[in-house]
Amino acid sequence: MIFESHAHYDDAQFDNDREELLTSMKENGIETIINVGSDFRGCEKTVELMNKYDFIYGAIGIHPSDIGDLNDDTCRWLEEKSTLEKIVAIGEIGLDYYWDKEEEVQKAQREWFEWQMKLAKMEGLPVIIHSRDAAEDTLKLMKGIHAEEIPGVIHCFSYSKEMAAEYVKMGYYIGIGGVVTFKNAKKVKEVAATVPMERILLETDCPYLAPEPNRGTRNSSLNLPYVAAEIAHIRGITPEEVIEATRRNAQRLFGVKAEKE
Repeated sequence: MIFESHAHYDDAQFDNDREELLTSMKENGIETIINVGSDFRGCEKTVELMNKYDFIYGAIGIHPSDIGDLNDDTCRWLEEKSTLEKIVAIGEIGLDYYWDKEEEVQKAQREWFEWQMKLAKMEGLPVIIHSRDAAEDTLKLMKGIHAEEIPGVIHCFSYSKEMAAEYVKMGYYIGIGGVVTFKNAKKVKEVAATVPMERILLETDCPYLAPEPNRGTRNSSLNLPYVAAEIAHIRGITPEEVIEATRRNAQRLFGVKAEKE
């Protein structure tokens, strides 16, 4: 059974068939899903989903591109909801300089990233970190606030194997999704080959980044076997070994146990 560590079933792309899709997960080998908020409305929907489905758990946080959603009221809401039993992480948080080039905006991203990291530490929760075109600043900020004291995962990892090793030294997990199946994804394939198996999580980031052979379509957790198969091929092990190892890793990080052990 597969543990999906990063999905966005709150996204509008699932509005027409969300119920049908989610109720099919267990029969298709998807045991547990972490639904990850990225803007405030997504966080609200995440809470609704985790309350409706026993196998869905929630992560709440504001993506760096949506920090305009953060104010006194929404910060209080995050603080309050982070105490709920099925909220298992603060995320998706971090830095994204791909779209935001202005220093003033990037400075605000860093400030809110640090605030949400501190919230996670205060609540004893792990973090789900997004970092795009911001490798140096992400690592610098994390080291500056002693992020090794806050467990977490670097989601949709896109940097070098050397950078991955730095995060692993800090105790972090590396999230690998559909990009690893792309022919030109040299860096991600190197990361999948070199990061210790006990530090890898399976994820989709659905509805985005569908793997081959479904690249370009709406992604879902049902595509995770393709990701597991590619990691297995790269490492010279079986897909079943990848699925079981990443399942245990995610259970350990998020404190979520299977229904039957």
